[in-house]
Amino acid sequence: MNTLFSAAPLWKNNGLVLLRIVTGLLMAYHGLEVFKPELIKGYAEWEVIKKLPYPLLMAYLGKGLELVTGICLALGLFTRIAALFMFIDMIFICFKVGGGKFWYEDQHPFIFALLALVFFFTGPVKFGFDNLLFKKRKTYY
Repeated sequence: MNTLFSAAPLWKNNGLVLLRIVTGLLMAYHGLEVFKPELIKGYAEWEVIKKLPYPLLMAYLGKGLELVTGICLALGLFTRIAALFMFIDMIFICFKVGGGKFWYEDQHPFIFALLALVFFFTGPVKFGFDNLLFKKRKTYY
């Protein structure tokens, strides 16, 4: 019980890994829409997207980013780069596409953006391919 009220982290590394994997899988799930051309064409018809250069390409790019960044996060592969692109994509969706009502209507992309920042700052923590590829150095958290 003392642990629950303590300021010390509780299951920090494993908890971050669990969050990273679940967030990545959810983001990849949203990105699977890239394989549904009729749905993508519908996104390209949105007034906000139509104002962008090459609206159909932009719709594919946004969904493609969701798929790729989600897979990378779930695997812990190029975690910080994936998190940065996920953050940019979700902030664009929240503020440009959704109108910036993140306190109510656009919470979903805004929460994904906040989670992207968590993984940008923490990296893959453990159980990620980044640790194998870049020979994990000693961490101080």
